[in-house]
Amino acid sequence: MRRKTDLHVLVRVGTAIVGLIALGSCLVFAQGSTGTISGVVHDSSGAVIPGVTVTAKHIDSGLTRSAVSRETGGYNFQLLPVGAYEITTELPGFKQEIRRGINLVVGQEAVVNLTLEVGTVAETVTVTGEAPIVNTTLASTAGLVNESQIKDLPLNGRGFDQLMMVTPGTVNYTSNVGLNGNFFSVVGRRPEENTFSINGVEYIGANSAGQPIGPAGSSGQTLGVDAVREFNLLQHSYGAEYGKRAGGHVVTVTTSGTNQWHGSVFEYLRNSALDARNFFDATNAAPPFKRNEFGGSLGGPLKKDKAFLFGNYEGFRQRLALSSVAVVPDLQFRQGLLPCYLAYPTSVASSCPDRGAFVPVPNLKQGMLPFANAFWPSANGNELVVPAGLANAGLPTGTAYAISNPKQAIREDFGLTRFDYNASSKDSFSVNYLISDGDKIDPRADTNFTQISRARSQVVSLQETHVFSPTFLNSLNGGFTRAYSPVVTSPAVPIPANLVFITGRVPGQITIGGGVSTAAASGIVVANGNDPTANALNLFTGSDDVRFTRGNHSFSFGGWLQRVQENQSGPAQNKAGTVAYPTLLAFLQDSPTAFNANVVVTPVGYRQWLGAWYVQDEMKLKPNLTFRLGLRDEMTNGWNEVKGRCANLLFDKTTGLPLTDPLIGSSCLTENNAKALLQPRVGLAWDPTGTGSWAVRAGFGIHNDLQDNLAFRLDSNPSDQPGTSHAAQLQCATGGGKGELRDLLRGRSGADHAHSYRSTMEPRAGARHHTESRGPA
Repeated sequence: MRRKTDLHVLVRVGTAIVGLIALGSCLVFAQGSTGTISGVVHDSSGAVIPGVTVTAKHIDSGLTRSAVSRETGGYNFQLLPVGAYEITTELPGFKQEIRRGINLVVGQEAVVNLTLEVGTVAETVTVTGEAPIVNTTLASTAGLVNESQIKDLPLNGRGFDQLMMVTPGTVNYTSNVGLNGNFFSVVGRRPEENTFSINGVEYIGANSAGQPIGPAGSSGQTLGVDAVREFNLLQHSYGAEYGKRAGGHVVTVTTSGTNQWHGSVFEYLRNSALDARNFFDATNAAPPFKRNEFGGSLGGPLKKDKAFLFGNYEGFRQRLALSSVAVVPDLQFRQGLLPCYLAYPTSVASSCPDRGAFVPVPNLKQGMLPFANAFWPSANGNELVVPAGLANAGLPTGTAYAISNPKQAIREDFGLTRFDYNASSKDSFSVNYLISDGDKIDPRADTNFTQISRARSQVVSLQETHVFSPTFLNSLNGGFTRAYSPVVTSPAVPIPANLVFITGRVPGQITIGGGVSTAAASGIVVANGNDPTANALNLFTGSDDVRFTRGNHSFSFGGWLQRVQENQSGPAQNKAGTVAYPTLLAFLQDSPTAFNANVVVTPVGYRQWLGAWYVQDEMKLKPNLTFRLGLRDEMTNGWNEVKGRCANLLFDKTTGLPLTDPLIGSSCLTENNAKALLQPRVGLAWDPTGTGSWAVRAGFGIHNDLQDNLAFRLDSNPSDQPGTSHAAQLQCATGGGKGELRDLLRGRSGADHAHSYRSTMEPRAGARHHTESRGPA
């Protein structure tokens, strides 16, 4: 057996361009949650004026920044918190100009050109007006959803991420994804390629299988409408400071306290009082439905112009009677009867004078009838018949509708606290804590089973911005993200203990007309019990971002480091056993096509380092022409298991066939090709007329998806998760008969059996390959 060791040493992140790479967190570097104000100072004749002292004041917090216009008359303020600003100028021989009405939004570069009049400093000229609507800079705000839109646009619920749909090129993909939350395709990219950040820190949702999802909670919504000030969806053509994912970057900024105390409380109620009954509902009126959304927020100064606090709470409660119409085995099936043409499929002519008559099934296994009665709800709707135009048209199929209104219950509590502190005009600090905790009782399509899940997400973020000089700034970021979710699919009705497939676990899954994998469809609703499973994902990430302006060049460079810890309680599937039958007849005769079970369930822990550095220059080639040139380098140390229990197949280089001796060790990959992923970024912004009436913007870049969520692909792999795959009878597993399968599932087998080996390989960065091999243990 070959073993592969991993030194767990990440290629050094950054180079001499980063003076200090410090612990902190920022998936999208510091500018992601801030903005920039820039412009040119002219006199009344249109000539540029150097040496003008320009001061920007943040109205809400009193934070001030000063800069001096360069020889070209240009000035800029970078890494500014979002919000309303006031710009003032001062230069002997000219009147003081005060510009108000500037509302800086996340990711924006607001162009504020100033015109000074000759006079004394004691004289003032006040101008009120917003920055130009047309974006003539490289900063992208096409996907901006501002404060008023978040508060005023209608939402079905209070999930602010629904407003991503106002951005052209964004498609709601939720109906195509069988997971909790909302999923969006941004300019054609897959939903899992999107990245969500809040105050510069990655924000993820909790999922029991470890699959990549957005930051939705148990309610399926991303709560916190009152906590979010605004967000910006960056779709494409972004600079080198953005990475890890190749899709859209949703940059969210939370509300902060101001120099005035403000608060609110709310309660929203939705119920079924005026609802109409669904056509399929088995009720006289609309099934009961009640949703309560309530909460409040409060923010203000702890010390004027210095310290600010903001807090928000939102609660979600829902009780909904679902409309359930399921295809289940009919009442005759529960007695061991089938239509004659189904009971004798190979001898219909000789055995069935009445093909549609219900007859006893030949070779009936009486031990299967308890499963038929316990694993599916009783049919209370019409019998399904063969459609017209097909053989045996109009005859019963052995199936019927089960119509019911099982009750779904959801609870979610969301909270956010933010503290801001302005130590001086050169130093500002903020810390943010967010938590979303909820649980959900969700009936399955087979209402004899229900899924009970919990989702808990937490984010802690810190940011410190230091101004060394008006042209040299540094932003240090730090934080922690955690998502935890356990889930179990257990019986909603009593099921005898002797019908479980594996001793000590919940009743498993039975499929009729499909397969044991989730990819095989079934005409009859699947009885899908499964044992508890859980996933915990921790992200410790850090970055430092430096901005330096010299002449017509605006340089930025920085580094990013992230530690991934993902702990799985075991495989998400087959923990309680899954068995598949091709037909109703095969079920009653207990003749399955496959039986899969993960007999030994071992918790596993995966670890990974990710890192990146970037350097970028935005050059003002002309007053109306800006060119960006950047380079980003990303890297990982692979995907590793803490106790060396990763397994992968090796292949013969000549034949391409898998070798019998697998690779087992700390690394789950046969080769890591993500050690140096160089990604150039180029951008152009041109204002043809120089008046800001229209602009041309273009960009080019290479982007990679770093694979940091492979647990749900690998958690069933041997050697730590051996699974058994059989075509043996179900009764042998549950005690209804004798056989080596039953002994195996109780841990007493000495017989040969087949293990199902699955492994995931990543021969190229960003590509996944899945193989499966079966052989004797």
